[in-house]
Amino acid sequence: MPPSGTADRRSGTAVADASIEHSQEALAPARARIEISLAHQQLRLRDGGLLLAQFPVSTGAHGPGERNGSGGTPRGHHRIRVKVGGGCPTGAVFRGRRWTGEVYSERLGRMQPGRDWILSRLLWLSGLEPGRNRYGCVDTLRRYIYIHGCPDSEPMGVPRSHGCVRMRNADVMWLFDRVPVGCRVIID
Repeated sequence: MPPSGTADRRSGTAVADASIEHSQEALAPARARIEISLAHQQLRLRDGGLLLAQFPVSTGAHGPGERNGSGGTPRGHHRIRVKVGGGCPTGAVFRGRRWTGEVYSERLGRMQPGRDWILSRLLWLSGLEPGRNRYGCVDTLRRYIYIHGCPDSEPMGVPRSHGCVRMRNADVMWLFDRVPVGCRVIID
């Protein structure tokens, strides 16, 4: 069962904290799809047309934005280009897509209060639409836009990130184990 918000597999409708049977294996790339709603601050995982799970997220504090330096979350069609963090502990701290060897704690957070924490797992996105979110000054991959974990003290459901899609650590770890590299990600 996903750690937070879930879906009723029979009807495909969202049901908070409902039990749901899930395969422990990754979904097929051709069928798996992640949908991220900027307006609702939610991430939905689908297998074909079936809604498997949904989670609260936190996207760019500056709203939508594709340009380098905008601080906005890029819209449009993307795919997961790289998965980073498999096998690392919950709360593993990443810098430059590498585990620093640290595990996040409140103490560590107090020592570096302004740091944008990238924790547990990250799914690095690549845009699929040339001129909108790929190539030049609008390239999602070159902007280092990820779906990643963050301190559990950070609020979900409100835009507060620097452009990435933040999730609870347990949620991003659950998602990481089920989505393949190449999985389509639609952000609107």
